[in-house]
Amino acid sequence: MTSKNKEMTAVSPLLQKIINWSSIIGALATLIFCIWAYQAGVLRSKETLSAFIQQAGLWGPPLFIFLQILQTVVPVIPGALTSVAGVYIYGHIIGTIYNYIGIVIGCALLFYLVRTYGPAFVQSVVNKRTYNRYIGWLNKGDRFERFFIFMMIWPISPADFLCMLAALTKMTFRRYMLIILLCKPFTLVVYTYGLTYIIDFFWSRLPH
Repeated sequence: MTSKNKEMTAVSPLLQKIINWSSIIGALATLIFCIWAYQAGVLRSKETLSAFIQQAGLWGPPLFIFLQILQTVVPVIPGALTSVAGVYIYGHIIGTIYNYIGIVIGCALLFYLVRTYGPAFVQSVVNKRTYNRYIGWLNKGDRFERFFIFMMIWPISPADFLCMLAALTKMTFRRYMLIILLCKPFTLVVYTYGLTYIIDFFWSRLPH
């Protein structure tokens, strides 16, 4: 066993604990915030939510982008929630730009972490069933790249996990980032506009 493999074996349990606890804490914090925000009237409308978040002033955008980076690398908060929140808080154009910046940086960090720690990192983030379902694509050669491009464009896909799989292939970082940079804008626009339309539909029917 090489020294790198030993390092991967030693790091994996620590990563597993950090990621698991981060996911649990993030889910609980999100639930508590949503309950509090609803009772406090923050979720009464898009305007009240935007006004609440923008109280952070100049710190608001960088904090939001950091949160988007974090949820891309570690599943602390559902990505759909942060992406839609960005559009509601900052508007469709600026919100999509902030989402795009955070996700692109997060995808770059994700690629680096998987290249550093290998399959151990991937298996610490996703469940075994998802891992086994897609791991066979690693042996598809050029077909994986075409599959990866399609899935990055497709709005409903396990995008973060597929980014990790890409890092396990021979795909170069430059090629990987080119695909991310070109495909993510389309995905974000379709994804966030679709979700905001659905949420607006149900939001309008809540008691005010």
